[in-house]
Amino acid sequence: MKKSVLLLASSVLVLTLAGCGGSKDNNAEPASADSAGKVTKIVVGTGTQFPQVCFIDENGKLTGFDVELIREIDKRLDEYEFDIQTLEFTNLLLSLETNKIDLVAHEMEKNPEREEKYLFNKEPYAHWRNKIVVAKDNNSVQTLDDLKGKKVLTTATSAQATILENYNKENDNALEIVYQNGGANDTVQQVTSGRVEAFLAADFTLSLVDSKQELKTVGPALSEADILFMFRKNDPEQQKLSDRVDEAIKELKADGTLGKLSSEWLGDDFTSEE
Repeated sequence: MKKSVLLLASSVLVLTLAGCGGSKDNNAEPASADSAGKVTKIVVGTGTQFPQVCFIDENGKLTGFDVELIREIDKRLDEYEFDIQTLEFTNLLLSLETNKIDLVAHEMEKNPEREEKYLFNKEPYAHWRNKIVVAKDNNSVQTLDDLKGKKVLTTATSAQATILENYNKENDNALEIVYQNGGANDTVQQVTSGRVEAFLAADFTLSLVDSKQELKTVGPALSEADILFMFRKNDPEQQKLSDRVDEAIKELKADGTLGKLSSEWLGDDFTSEE
């Protein structure tokens, strides 16, 4: 393998791909290059609680759309070695800011609030349309206005939380936002039991979390956004990495690999706006 030859020829330390089996190594050193500058270790942060995107399968393996996409990108970038680490979703951005990881791969939606603080690559690998999700027999909700005075579930630091928080800023805190941990897996039950009225979700995710088809999406899309990887802002090495990732994604689109990964893991090709 090309990377193995480079590693042996440069006498660098062997890099162990971590994160499988749900474990995480908080002592991993991000972005360390060998003396010849040929191979640079990149610590990629992802999660384990997003079905079909980044999760632990029945064999204890970390896999999913974002995970396998990172592995495909790694194959195409010989000057980098990607080390996948798993964290709680709510810790990903802080870990990026504090240099504990170099790249966030967790279906991260680009929005103005995030753009102010972080660098996004330019070539999207998916496209989201956020909608309201309610119980299947709920016919009273079509818009956020219909949720005034009601409990709406979300995860702190998520793009969906930003939509709800912005609505509350403009509407005198009309929604009762209920925050849950990023690793919570009882979202469907919270709605069907009536503990909350609704939550927001990307169009493709409902089938991933609602296997019994107890929920439905309602109303028009609240937002549409490209899904990209996230990096530290104002960092030349991060910009270089971002540019190379863009090149790899373009290759994956051109040869059909990206569309195949999306169909395999997400049930359809969600890699473009069409």
